[in-house]
This record gives sequence, structure tokens and C-alpha cells, in this order.
Amino acid sequence: MKRIFVLLLILCSAVLYGQNMRKNSQLSLFSDNKALEKGDAVTIFVVESTQASNNSETSTGRKSDLGLNASGAFGATSSPSAQLNLGTNNDFKGSGSTSTTGTIRTKISAVVDTVLANGNLVIRGNKKISINGEEQTINIKGVIRSTDIMPDNSVYSYNISDAEITFEGNGAINSSQKPGLLTKFFHWLF
Repeated sequence: MKRIFVLLLILCSAVLYGQNMRKNSQLSLFSDNKALEKGDAVTIFVVESTQASNNSETSTGRKSDLGLNASGAFGATSSPSAQLNLGTNNDFKGSGSTSTTGTIRTKISAVVDTVLANGNLVIRGNKKISINGEEQTINIKGVIRSTDIMPDNSVYSYNISDAEITFEGNGAINSSQKPGLLTKFFHWLF
């Protein structure tokens, strides 16, 4: 009788205090620690490389000629002759090319901002680095699938949909790359 009572007590406690695998996954020995809820952190490996180029060439031309010749003779005397020539010429040749290359490689931590109804996670994160008066800020936001999160709780940036990755700098180097006031004024005039 005592054994049945103990067995019944253990069975009831297992039912009443069962482990929610999703909620207590960070405490479980059998599952990985992945970001699944609002406020959870996830590591983003930003590996982005872009390259673009554009070439254009234009050549146009136009030529117009108009001429009038008049001469005449009346009897033995010849009348004065008149000659009129008018011509225009218009040529244009232009060409241009642009080339852009960019590469970003960094590791940044982001926080789950919202869990969507389909299980996807909206993430946001930023990182600010300041070295010798130069300040660099990296901002990232987008939507990730929970299945894209690797066992070490990280995800690559190319798995982020609607990704917005900004890399901004502020300091002496950034200021020296901008045109001065006099240059801006002449560009405004012309």
C-alpha cells in the first residue's frame, strides 16, 4: 500500500511539474541554447561583400547646310552675282563610368525584438567602437528564421531577410573626406 501511494505521488508530481522544453531549453542537457523569445540574444556574423559597376557612352551629331547661289546675265552686261551659304554643325561625345566595391566582416550581438506569428524573429542590434577619436557605429536589423540559428546561437547576415546593415563613421578621417565650404559654394554656383 505504501509503494502504491509513493508511486501515485511521483506520477502526480511528474504531471503537475513537468518540464516545458521550450521554456526551459537553456537548462536542458539535451537541447541547444537558441534565441526563441523576446529579449533573447543572438550573435550575427556580418559577412557582406558587394560589387557594382556601370559604364555608359553617348555620341551624337548633327550637321545642317543651306546654300543659295544666284548669278545672271542680261544682254552683254552681266548682273552682279550673289552667293549665300549657311551651315551648322553640332557634335557631342560623352562617357562615364562608376565602380563600387564594399566589404564588411564583423561579429555583432543582437536582441530579439519581436516574435512573429509564424515563429520568425525580428532582431535589432548595434555596436559602437571608438579608437583615437574615430567613432564607428554598426547598426543591424531584420528578420531571421529560428531554423537558421546555428547550435552556437549565431546566424550569418545573409540569412537575415529585410536586412538593414549600416556602417557609419565619425571623426577626423570622415571630416577630411568631405569637400570644404569654398568647394561646396562653387559647386552651388556652377
